[in-house]
Amino acid sequence: MATIAGSRRVRRTAFSEGVEAAGVKGYTVYNRMLLPTVFRSVVEDYRHLKTAVQVWDVAVERQVEIRGPDAGRLMQMLTPRDLRGMLPGMCYYVPMVDETGGMLNDPVAVKLAEDRYWVSIADSDLLLWIKGLAYGLRMDVLVDEPDVSPLAIQGPLADELAARVFGDKVRDIKFFRYGMFEFGGKDHVVARSGYSKQGGFEVYVEGSENGMPLWNALMEAGRDLDVHAGCPNLIERIEGGLLSYGNDMTRENTPHEAGLGRFCSTQTAIGCVGRDALLRVSKEGPVKQIRAIRIEGDLPPCDRAWPLMDGQRQVGQVTSAAYSPDFEQNVGIGMVRLTHWDQGTDLDVVTQAGVFPAIVHETFWI
Repeated sequence: MATIAGSRRVRRTAFSEGVEAAGVKGYTVYNRMLLPTVFRSVVEDYRHLKTAVQVWDVAVERQVEIRGPDAGRLMQMLTPRDLRGMLPGMCYYVPMVDETGGMLNDPVAVKLAEDRYWVSIADSDLLLWIKGLAYGLRMDVLVDEPDVSPLAIQGPLADELAARVFGDKVRDIKFFRYGMFEFGGKDHVVARSGYSKQGGFEVYVEGSENGMPLWNALMEAGRDLDVHAGCPNLIERIEGGLLSYGNDMTRENTPHEAGLGRFCSTQTAIGCVGRDALLRVSKEGPVKQIRAIRIEGDLPPCDRAWPLMDGQRQVGQVTSAAYSPDFEQNVGIGMVRLTHWDQGTDLDVVTQAGVFPAIVHETFWI
């Protein structure tokens, strides 16, 4: 089997030692770092995630720190979501767009203070875009990548495991809120968030040297909870409609096409660089949009975009697909034209292994 050659261009994480000891079987490269993709098998990891608790190395969710008097103004320039109601202690899901309204990223923003934010990014060079805006407009702000490594605790037993390490008050954190919790003599941001529908937390570990002590503490505290190392699971994220930036949507798509219009308050998000373009989109409506896709047959791995066809006419594409053991069917995510995105529309999917029938769904499975 081919391996990824190590270099400074592909960085290890603060938790790589623990990931390797746990028997990781696959990686992808994400923000120039190693992101685990499977431990036992995708299906075994999926079943365990839904019944117990996992610790995920998601240090690839690099932070862009924006700090200084103009931090709030710069943050609002980046997103069509109105941030005026955002207070320290809150996390916001913030689609970020360029001047055309095309999506550059779909990060979670963490407001640490009125003049300090972390932007927890998906796979992209968003740091360079933010630096360019700040420099070009001579804004009084510092933009950098701090030594912060997120670690996720996910699964139905996540609250119990987190409480054993951080104390019972961690249970009181509300969804997309965070608190400061001590570990190893240092306070860390602990947020109720994560890239699964099973519930849990993301710990923003400051200082790479603190990574493995926390990893080991969680593993030791969760022995009787059947804690395992895990990672974002392909099947579970498709069931829940959790989108993957760069895969399910790109800079070619607006937030409205990605089904994220509810996070856009374009009328009041004054200052967003893509506001004018998105006002036109919101008025006219998108011509294509993300939909759940059920596909029949024995599918190959979805390692490329699969055309969605109505006869000889392409009306969209499937970008993620997998077999769901719980729902006993192939589940998928696709971008579909408005003429064909209604519930129950019959289409065909063209894969590298042949053509398979598919049906459009308006809602995801979980």
